[in-house]
Amino acid sequence: MMNHTTKKSDIKLAPGTLITGKWYGQHYQIIKLLGSGAQGTVYLAQSSSGRVAVKFGKDRSSLTSEVNVLRRFEKVQGEPLGPSLYGVDDWVCRSGKYNFYVMEYIRGTSLLDTVKVRGFEWACIFMLQLLGDLDRLHKEGWIFGDLKPENLIVENATRRIRWLDVGGTTLMGRSVKEYTEFFDRGYWGCGSRKAEPSYDLFAAAMILIYAAEKRRFEKNQQPQKQLFDYIRNQPKLSRFESVLTGAIAGKYTTAEMMKKDLLSKMSETSSCAIRSTNRSRSDRHQRRRKRKSWTGTVMLTVVLAAAYIIYLMIGVM
Repeated sequence: MMNHTTKKSDIKLAPGTLITGKWYGQHYQIIKLLGSGAQGTVYLAQSSSGRVAVKFGKDRSSLTSEVNVLRRFEKVQGEPLGPSLYGVDDWVCRSGKYNFYVMEYIRGTSLLDTVKVRGFEWACIFMLQLLGDLDRLHKEGWIFGDLKPENLIVENATRRIRWLDVGGTTLMGRSVKEYTEFFDRGYWGCGSRKAEPSYDLFAAAMILIYAAEKRRFEKNQQPQKQLFDYIRNQPKLSRFESVLTGAIAGKYTTAEMMKKDLLSKMSETSSCAIRSTNRSRSDRHQRRRKRKSWTGTVMLTVVLAAAYIIYLMIGVM
């Protein structure tokens, strides 16, 4: 296997290109580009056993680190976290030798696209599951690091969140090297980049903020206050103010704690909406002028109640 660590530029392969592993002789025919990042390029390919994702690394050390993380993921009990690892090999071509690994191709929809179709309440549902998965990872001594919507996919078959890019996964106690500014507490002046559970939980809170606004925004001169004010003034987020501000301020030491508080707030909101609806129904004939407000409450009740029931059904606890 190749042992130098010289960085390569992104490898560009045309559809139909046949990749043959140097060491194990397996064939992979390129179908299309799936994505490219700081540590390499991922292609969808056809193998003898079906469609797979093939990642070419820019250097061997980074690729080896990701392979070790995927192997670690396979040992974590419970539902799978990231894609299954199928193999590691080299490809020799005219332009040189490239390291690559082959992993499961997860068929699904991006988290943000799912939320756009199903509504913000589903972002909260998936966040419960994500926090449970993070708790399992943290107990193994790792943090995800570069946690952002682009690295999360809702699998079609299971309707569960799966993790895609594991390049930022870091052993606890070390410094996070790969991150995205908007989801990084260091950028917002809310803590260091030390790998610890609270680093991931800050990013989790920022994912909900992003899901509510559907855009990223720049920080101002008082970034933490800016985030707190934004949460307080955003109707979709204000219901979860104590949870989100707690995560941003680093008050949660485990993902399980944040998960329980988020679930509690979701339950509170649903209960309050139901009580409000019952009161509205009892005197709706006397309050025709407020019909629009009542209708809004009913819709909120239906959405929250349905979301909570689905949450229980999909077993994210």
